[in-house]
Amino acid sequence: MKKWWRYMLAGGLAGVANGLFGGGGGSVLVPLLVGLCAMERRRAFATSVAVILPLCALSVVVYLLRGGLDLRAAWPYLAGGTVGGWLGGRLFRGVRVDWLRRGFGLLLIFGGVRCLM
Repeated sequence: MKKWWRYMLAGGLAGVANGLFGGGGGSVLVPLLVGLCAMERRRAFATSVAVILPLCALSVVVYLLRGGLDLRAAWPYLAGGTVGGWLGGRLFRGVRVDWLRRGFGLLLIFGGVRCLM
């Protein structure tokens, strides 16, 4: 129970990132789960997916109610994302943790560089 506040803080920061940027809560949550909550890296990746799903659903409702969501435009991405998510989940167990860490780091660097340009 001592770590409860750490879990709440990690989830809260992921929720803020997700709400502000329309996504990206997982990029905040994975390092927090590993560093702040002392969670094993593979478990942190999987837990992040489980946490981000309801956060994304909540963000969708907020954006929909505020008129900032084009559902028609989102459908093709949802279809592709569903297939990609299924495939990534299937591959997850077979990928070594150090490669998951490297891939995640490269993804964050790529996203950061794209945001700065």
